[in-house]
Amino acid sequence: MPTARLTLDPGFRVGTVDRRLFGSFVEHMGRTVYTGIYEPGHPAADADGFRTDVLDLVRELGVTLVRYPGGNFVSNHRWEDGVGPREERPTRLDLAWRSIETNAFGLNEFMAWTARAGVEPMMALNLGTRGTAEALALLEYANHPGGTAHSELRRSHGVPDPHGIRMWCLGNELDGPWQMGHKTAHEYGRLAAETARAMKRFDPSLELVACGSSNAHIDTFASWEATVLEHTYEFVDHISLHAYYDPESTDADSFLASAAEMDRMIDAITATADHVGARVRSRKKIKLSFDEWNVWYQGRFGGEDSLEWQTAPRLIEDVYDVTDAVVVGSLLITLLRHADRIGAACQAQLANVIAPIMTEPGGPAWRQTIFHPFARTARHARGTVLRVEPDSPVIDTERHGEVPALWATATHDEESGEIALFAVNRDRASALATTVDLRSFPGARVVEHLVLADDDPTAVNTADRPDRVRPRPVDGTRTDGETLTVDLPPVSWTMVRLATR
Repeated sequence: MPTARLTLDPGFRVGTVDRRLFGSFVEHMGRTVYTGIYEPGHPAADADGFRTDVLDLVRELGVTLVRYPGGNFVSNHRWEDGVGPREERPTRLDLAWRSIETNAFGLNEFMAWTARAGVEPMMALNLGTRGTAEALALLEYANHPGGTAHSELRRSHGVPDPHGIRMWCLGNELDGPWQMGHKTAHEYGRLAAETARAMKRFDPSLELVACGSSNAHIDTFASWEATVLEHTYEFVDHISLHAYYDPESTDADSFLASAAEMDRMIDAITATADHVGARVRSRKKIKLSFDEWNVWYQGRFGGEDSLEWQTAPRLIEDVYDVTDAVVVGSLLITLLRHADRIGAACQAQLANVIAPIMTEPGGPAWRQTIFHPFARTARHARGTVLRVEPDSPVIDTERHGEVPALWATATHDEESGEIALFAVNRDRASALATTVDLRSFPGARVVEHLVLADDDPTAVNTADRPDRVRPRPVDGTRTDGETLTVDLPPVSWTMVRLATR
């Protein structure tokens, strides 16, 4: 059996785990909202129409932050359409996903839902077909206490207290020609800077996210960020990154190594941001907001032009298998390994559309395979991320070259004394005997050892078999006081929790 080694030492640190790394995304797309998180008349719906079975799963998933309302949807969205009496709200055409939007669920419903779910909102602004004035009107409506036109409008809608939204996205993917209101980097940078300047005048404590590239393969990648940040560096706090990984666009070994591409993307944008910071002579470090990421079978999507005009259609409802879950686990490991610069991250999306949670209208809700590594990582990755550099066999991949079979990270919570080790074995053929050096944590003992793997890496969860794939406990795992040895099955995600007190 191949072997690997890694060392855990409290003196080697990456940074503190920001709880906003475990964010998600609710866009008005497909069935994310309607029959996803919101379905009046469902047996599990509460008085506001929120599905309580989905709320229970959201809390179990450990989501901390939710981005809303898009996504591509936001770039032609009028926020005013989704507030006020429902019977007076207009039905609109959503040009992003060629859907009919009823606006039955809008800003105030979303904010009520976030309070029920216990998550922080991240609000996206339309800087595609609208601009600074409309953004400021929304900010005033959402965050000003009262006594002005828009704040009093909110109060007349039955929301007496301001929402107090702290984090705002200055548009979405405006580098993409598919976006309503697509712009050049200079055009967007100027608009984002002026909007950010005005928003900071309203409240200097707001956290603002400038649009980065929509993906790492677009021609303007990195040059877009450089130009945008030259305009906005003084006013924004984060630059966004988006990435999706398609199992069917490459060979199996390259897909299992998708985190290598995410890793390079983070390094590239960090370097770009720091270069601009040096050019403008700023001591501020721009954080990264990886506010769209996931596995997505993009090749199966026929494109927006293939869609018929429908209300809440079944759209991009990918069913995830064991291999997909292992890749999601490896992407979470990568985000943690960059905890010093990533201030927020959002897995896209929360329900039904490329999602960890699936629902049926009037029926059940259940966990997809990718639910499990996210939930366990969100629950147990706390405190400080330790710098872990595994010594591992390598796998030769078509897309990424040689990558380590073992991809891992660990966190140490000084307050509780708990260590959480997260590891992925990318090898499709061989288990990996992994030795963990614990000499810097004398007396550490195993509290829990979980493995997500299956003899059939294509196994999935369904409404009929919702627990077919889930993490399984491994009994009898022990340390000898200085080392821990665990066998990682082929194509597996593993978590080991250790107590040091």
